[in-house]
Amino acid sequence: MRARPRDFIYTTDDLFFATTTYLHPHDRILSFLRYIPDLNGDRSLNSKKYIKVDSKKAYDFLGTNYPDYLFDCDITGVQMMGVPNEKIENVLQPTERLNEIMDGEERNPLLEKVVKLADTFHDHTGLSYNKMGVSGSILPGLYIENASDIDFVIYGLKNHRMIMKSFAEIKEANGVLKAVGEDYWQKLYKKRIVDSSLSYDEFRWYESRKHNRGLIDGTLFDILQTRDWDEISGTFGKTRYSPMGTIEIECTVSDAIAAYDNPAVYKVEDVTVLNGLEVPISEVASYTHTYSGQAVEGERVVARGKLEKVMNETTSYRLIVGTTRESVGEYIKLKNLRIT
Repeated sequence: MRARPRDFIYTTDDLFFATTTYLHPHDRILSFLRYIPDLNGDRSLNSKKYIKVDSKKAYDFLGTNYPDYLFDCDITGVQMMGVPNEKIENVLQPTERLNEIMDGEERNPLLEKVVKLADTFHDHTGLSYNKMGVSGSILPGLYIENASDIDFVIYGLKNHRMIMKSFAEIKEANGVLKAVGEDYWQKLYKKRIVDSSLSYDEFRWYESRKHNRGLIDGTLFDILQTRDWDEISGTFGKTRYSPMGTIEIECTVSDAIAAYDNPAVYKVEDVTVLNGLEVPISEVASYTHTYSGQAVEGERVVARGKLEKVMNETTSYRLIVGTTRESVGEYIKLKNLRIT
């Protein structure tokens, strides 16, 4: 069964998981627990109550109640989550959910904004609706009408870049889509940055130029990237990764088309190792949203994180940023950024 990032898996145990990757073992779909039943939950679906869980609660809940969703992955060397094939009740897809909403099967002010967002991008770029979708809490129907954000998905790497460019052109001008305000950036900075890797002014500068987040009639939306099926290749387990310590490099970004993917990927060239093992690094990848879209083609950047040896038919090396949620001491930033 196929599944890709932004899909949700509904299980036979009444649990909702979010798919985390493109490639999966033969016996399960790699995904992360997001919503569980709870009699006192703040979310409702089909007369049942649910709550959203964070990382720690997700692992604790599965370990105590459903340990078969946890497994030791010999590829990563760590315990991971994944829905066993026999536990899959349904794969929820963002494209199908958007179609349901647009067909009017369920409408309220939040879902009307989803339709307005899709119509705005379609009218401005001509992108087909079947290259769009909606994920997050709206996908399984577990949103809070007056509080939930819109996770709007664009399929295809080039399509995503086109839509971000469109948003940069039309925000404020059309009166419907607006830029995010200062209060939001301050909250996000406090949530994301726990060390001195980026100052607030630096963080604000990077985030403002990404054009992947905005407001529609007062509701926050994200423009998320997911690959089209024909952009996905490989087989789970064919590639092995070996950690090789912390490293800092200076390099030039040669290709950033997948800079908003999961993980975000930057192809790099003209690499200089500033601190660490001298090896030929061809890629910088980030598992944290903070450093998605951080640089574009041609920019000279400094990056610090964990070095990995990548082994499949050939051997290569990559730098990983965001090996922990807080990404302490790990970053991607322009070499000569000057904020005035």
